[in-house]
Formats: sequence, C-alpha cells, structure tokens
Amino acid sequence: MELRVLKYFLMVAREESVTKAANLLHITQPTLSRQLMQLEEELGVKLFIRNKKHILLTEEGMLLRRRAEEIVTLSEKTREELSHSKEDLSGKINIGSGELRTSLFLAELIISFKKLHPLVEFEIYSGNADNIKERIESGILDIGLLQEPVDISKYDFIRTPFKEHWGLLINEDSPLAKKGTISPSDVKGLPLILPQRTLVKNEFTSWLGEYADEASFILTGNLLYNLAMVAKAGNVGVITPILECNYPGLKYIPLHPEVTSGTVLAWKKIQVFSPAVSAFLDYSRSYISGMNTD
Repeated sequence: MELRVLKYFLMVAREESVTKAANLLHITQPTLSRQLMQLEEELGVKLFIRNKKHILLTEEGMLLRRRAEEIVTLSEKTREELSHSKEDLSGKINIGSGELRTSLFLAELIISFKKLHPLVEFEIYSGNADNIKERIESGILDIGLLQEPVDISKYDFIRTPFKEHWGLLINEDSPLAKKGTISPSDVKGLPLILPQRTLVKNEFTSWLGEYADEASFILTGNLLYNLAMVAKAGNVGVITPILECNYPGLKYIPLHPEVTSGTVLAWKKIQVFSPAVSAFLDYSRSYISGMNTD
C-alpha cells in the first residue's frame, strides 16, 4: 500500500463522496476511483458500500481507516521532525475565530508561540463557526476557534477550558436595562436579534420555552458591531455572548437560566500541514494541557 493511496482512501472516507474527495485532492474522479479499486484488489476486501447519495465504509473499511490514520499521522510526524529545524521555523498560519471572550486565550496562545518562533506569521479571519468551517474546507484557513454547538465530526480538535456566557445587549434607556438578569418572560414581545447560525438559534428557541411562539425575531447576523448599532437605534435586544468590550449607550445583561457555550480549536482531519501549522498544533495541545492541569 502506498502512503499516497492511503491518503486518497482517508479523504473519500471523510467526505463520503468520490467527487468531493477528488476536488479536494486536485485529481480527476476517474483517477481516484481507479486508485480505490486497485486498493480493494490489493487487499482482497471490499472497502466501500456505494449508493446514490453516499459512499460508506464496510467493516473492513473502518478497520483500514483506523490503521491508515495511524500510519499517515506517524509518517507526517516523522517527516516534520526530519525536514526542518524548529529554531528556523517560518511560514504563515491562517486562523479563523468568532467574536468570543475565548479570543483572549487565542491571542495569548499566538503570542506565546511567537516568542519561540518569531519568523512565523499569523492571519486571523473573523466570522461565525459556519463561515470558518467553509474556509477550512476550502483550504483558506488552517485552524478555527469555534463556538459550540457545532458539528465537528469531520475535524480533529482540542477543547479549550473556557465557556462563553450569553446575555442580552440592550439600550440603556430600556426598562430591561435595570434588571440583573434576563429571563424568557422578560423578552416577550421585545424585538430580538439572534445569531445567524441555525444550531445556535435552536438553542435559544429552547431557552425561550413557552415564550418562543411569542418572540419577535427581526433579523440575524454574525458579527456584533453592526447588530449593536441596531440595538442602539431602538428598543431592540441582541442575544449574544458577553464580550470584554463596551458599546456606549448599551448594556449587557446575563440570561437566566444561564446559557453557556464551549469552544474548540479545530482543524480538518487527514490534512497535510506546513511545518509551521504542525508545530503550532503540537504547541497548542501542550499549552491547553498545561492549562487544564493548573
């Protein structure tokens, strides 16, 4: 078995589609299909169950997937260890992040890594988890700091020890601004702005409970500044993580019952990274492990 073919196999297993995998691998679909057939012939087993919508793994295919992941990971780690000097590490790392309190952790992680590897450059893209995942899939971003709930079944990830706490951002002139916490009954009839992501909207529909049918959702968005300006212009509330920033004329009020979200640092499985990205991921694991044991 060639390492290259194992990587092809893993990409198809992850995407559950030869067409998608071929596009990501930058090879033709017939070429990829032929490589998979030759792999099955070489091993003497059937690896895939093919139907109109998806390609699924057989039991033998699932076993090969586990072994192939181990082989590819070991190969890449060995190559990285032999092919570059960590003292001279350079390159660019592209990271996506939402507007989160956990962004402070990401900043501290980057600064700490930069002290060891000053030649490495970073570029940060701001967006929500769905935007960031799209860019990771297309290869524009290497890593994403994602807010849960989020589907990361196709990703490797490190969970951070931080939680995002949700609240209502409201005009200081609103009667609600005098409250210590906001309950579902408080926002009955109040025009609300929700995050753009469907999974997050579902979370807050559940939080509203019996008042969900009476809620007034006027718009959605993915970055807070523009949404805050809508809240400032009128009696409109923004459901948002509570951030370490101030908007004059607006006030954050925590939700009750409390709503929190975890965060993960995620990247695409079966991905060949640059030495800089690989070193940063290794450093991130160690950095977060140290935080969890403090």
